[in-house]
Amino acid sequence: MDAKSPPPLLKAEHSEDDGHDHSHDQTHSHSLDGWKAYLPAIISFILLIAGIILDYFDVTFFKEWIRVVWYGVAYIPVGFPVIKEAISALSKGEVFTEFFLMSIATIGAFAIGEYPEGVAVMLFYAVGELFQSAAVRRAKDNIKALLDVRPKIASVFRNDSLVEVNPNTVNVGESIQVKVGEKVPLDGVLLSEKASLNTAALTGESKPQSILQNENVLAGSINMEGVIEIKTTKLFNDSSVAKILELVQNATSKKAKTELLIRRLAKVYTPIVFYLAIAVCFLPYFFVEDYVFQDWLYRALIFLVISCPCALVISIPLGYFGGLGAASKNGILFKGATYMDKLKEVNTMVMDKTGTVTKGVFKISQIKTFGKWTEESLVPLLLAIESKSTHPIAKAIMEYQSGVPVKEATEIKEIAGKGLTGLVEGKNVVVGNHKLMQQFNINTPYEIEEIVESNVLIGVDGEFAGFVTIADEIKEDAKETIEAFKRAGINYIMMLSGDKNSITQKVATVLGISIAKGGLLPEDKLNEVELLKEDSKKTVAFIGDGINDAPVLAASDVGIAMGAMGSDVAIETADVIIQTDQPSKVVTGIKIAKSTQRIIWQNIFFAFGIKIIVLILGAGGLATMWEAVFADVGVALLAILNAVRLQRMDWE
Repeated sequence: MDAKSPPPLLKAEHSEDDGHDHSHDQTHSHSLDGWKAYLPAIISFILLIAGIILDYFDVTFFKEWIRVVWYGVAYIPVGFPVIKEAISALSKGEVFTEFFLMSIATIGAFAIGEYPEGVAVMLFYAVGELFQSAAVRRAKDNIKALLDVRPKIASVFRNDSLVEVNPNTVNVGESIQVKVGEKVPLDGVLLSEKASLNTAALTGESKPQSILQNENVLAGSINMEGVIEIKTTKLFNDSSVAKILELVQNATSKKAKTELLIRRLAKVYTPIVFYLAIAVCFLPYFFVEDYVFQDWLYRALIFLVISCPCALVISIPLGYFGGLGAASKNGILFKGATYMDKLKEVNTMVMDKTGTVTKGVFKISQIKTFGKWTEESLVPLLLAIESKSTHPIAKAIMEYQSGVPVKEATEIKEIAGKGLTGLVEGKNVVVGNHKLMQQFNINTPYEIEEIVESNVLIGVDGEFAGFVTIADEIKEDAKETIEAFKRAGINYIMMLSGDKNSITQKVATVLGISIAKGGLLPEDKLNEVELLKEDSKKTVAFIGDGINDAPVLAASDVGIAMGAMGSDVAIETADVIIQTDQPSKVVTGIKIAKSTQRIIWQNIFFAFGIKIIVLILGAGGLATMWEAVFADVGVALLAILNAVRLQRMDWE
């Protein structure tokens, strides 16, 4: 589109944070900038009103060249910046911009002696631009205020004392203290016994979250009660909140199809109406008996004013800003407006099981040993291997026997979708699923096949030594989410899991999912999704959280990652991130995407409809410059008001 593009959603921060609060200075600066921005329009308005009054009372001195100079001075504050932009665009070969159209129309009005209207059109255009900029700035500020929760200070323990430093200087593994009401400066694990944290800015969850010792704490959370201590696990720039900010900053770089369509259309639309305006001015000479050049030039100038596409230029990206802001407020992060458009088209939903519809918080329900092995002799070997894994099941095993010393494991190898192998005290230890046992020719007892719950099998030196049974819980909102998908018209719902097929089928039955497959490797999940995508009528979304879900997240039309417990790889690969790990938030995201698209198309039809009507009236001499101003600036302002509704809606 040749008209000016809207500013980026959030400006990157170029200055280093010095640890001081500059909010007051910034507020003062913004207020000054706001005053300066409106000053030219105020000067033009005062001069215009004074000129109209002098004209009305037919004041003697207000004649001829004094009148021209007066309105010329009134025009310059609002007209000069537009003419300057038009000249700059022309120097780059961009002719048909809104700046060019407004310059030609208003200068033309002066040429035919319509001085007040020439000033008024440019004044209202300038005021409209100011209002539009204010609306875009508000949309950006709403998102930034929601997400820019990075603390300026971190209280870290160093040399047996507590010192306040810039969070950028805190290393992984250091211990920090957070007082009541303070924001957590970096991601970490809780060292204190428990904590109550407000994570609303990160997840959209208004209810304080209770965190227990050794559980993860996200940067940007607010400590609600008691002084707590945290051991950092990530650097400041790698924290969850920093990644959220980066995602939102880059969200508008991937334009939606609707926005790109309008930009392409405007490149064709603007020159067409320009040449039509020329035709309106000159063609009647050949068909109208009492042709008066000045009258038809006036109609052509009105035609030009009406044709400016600023209502579309601003209302569409602002609509997406509103949608992205509403989603962020509800703990849903879209990596681009294009994915918001894609999500509303989804008719096939595929999901992982563990960590997606189940909590992924495993508890050991049984440990059974075979042969010469006892729980006391086998568990240390199991812990040695599982200590090298980041899988939720490994975490459950490590927590279950937290008092047992962990032996040293070497030559650790991870076999994707199967498990781990390694050497512990000279013994070859194999820990994983049934497929891993088969790979190492380790025979397993028949009773294992009858266990529905997940289990971890253990082999030592080629012999089966025992197994651990693990239980997982279904998330509270999982069943409600599946029902909501069906109500939204998503009738093809599939669950794919690397877990045992028996437990996968059990969970699917509870949730009301008719198609479920278990015992899958990452490549098996990928194959299933690629088979679905062969049907061009299917738009496939995949919801997952693990490293092994990354290939499927990338291959699906819309990849959705669970952000709180999800792996960094899954979050990096996904198109949409659910900060709360609640699958029901996917339903909320679909609602926001559909509402955003609906409002954008309302604006498109409204803007084009009004413009076409006034264009016809203008060509027929039935519309003045004032109607032209409404068709341009007025429609833009109404479209803006419609777009900002997205940020005020209740999506729960």
